[in-house]
Amino acid sequence: MNPETCDPRPVIVTGDRPTGPLHLGHYVGSLRNRVALQATHRQFVLVADAQALTDNAQDPDRIRRNILEVALDYLAVGIDPALSTVCVQSALPALAELTQLYLNLVTVARLERNPTVRQEIQARGFGRDIPAGFLCYPVAQAADITAFRATLVPVGEDQAPMIEQTNEIVRRVNRQAGRPLLPEARALIPETGRLPGIDGRAKMSKSQGNAVALSAPPEAIREAVRRMYTDPGHLRVSDPGRVEGNVVFTYLDAFDPDGAAVAELKARYRRGGLGDTAVKARLEAVLDAFLAPLRERRAALAQRPDEVLDLLRDGTKRAQRLTADTLEAVRDGLGVFTLAA
Repeated sequence: MNPETCDPRPVIVTGDRPTGPLHLGHYVGSLRNRVALQATHRQFVLVADAQALTDNAQDPDRIRRNILEVALDYLAVGIDPALSTVCVQSALPALAELTQLYLNLVTVARLERNPTVRQEIQARGFGRDIPAGFLCYPVAQAADITAFRATLVPVGEDQAPMIEQTNEIVRRVNRQAGRPLLPEARALIPETGRLPGIDGRAKMSKSQGNAVALSAPPEAIREAVRRMYTDPGHLRVSDPGRVEGNVVFTYLDAFDPDGAAVAELKARYRRGGLGDTAVKARLEAVLDAFLAPLRERRAALAQRPDEVLDLLRDGTKRAQRLTADTLEAVRDGLGVFTLAA
């Protein structure tokens, strides 16, 4: 038996698609929770390169290049390979077979009803030309989660339907197996909610050009803050301004360690007499202070890429053993047999 399966701690599975460097939205939405929980949970972090192919199949080199970039971001924010297993999705063959098995338990209609899938299809403008891999990625995600027998998945609120669909598959598998073969998972949604893009849109996204990368240098931070959406009715410094929906204040709430000072800024802004330039100057300083140590750690790690890749290989080997054990159990539970070697 794999000794890791005897560890009684709750299991977390999470990950990111390597389509580019990670950004502040990733940090608020998931990375912060991962760092906080890794000492008390068994945590597996997937570099989800296979999932990234679902809408980047025309540019696989982009995904290959960014595997290392995402790993560097993980290490820079404080994910510790001694506490968290960081692994590469495409190097875990059990995930592909679990996906194939689970696809027989899900209908196309159910996939199309998934609110997250519907929103992503609309955002990408697929219409009816939806790549089959993209439509089915909730099933692949269910394979990721169940392969590690995860009970907790840190996600943004928009991803909660994915966990719900995973649990539907788990219940189907358990009914067919006649025993609780796989555990259900719970979505861990951050209290701060989703961090909006700098343009005020609901989601920060690399593809929409409204993100601030965790590796952003001071000049990039300055440019991003300068472009941030504020209150369009706040035309003069003396005008009262709206804090609600003002992206600059949303970011101050998320990253400024001095909550009392932010509360005072909000009160002054609402009364009038505080200009956007002053508020943005504070945010620029706050973000640079937050990102500077991450940039420094990341730059040092980037000088040793072979060491980072070795960490990925080691984590992937551990994950291969665990996911293979789960696949064997699911095969047996579903009554799926293979020819003896």
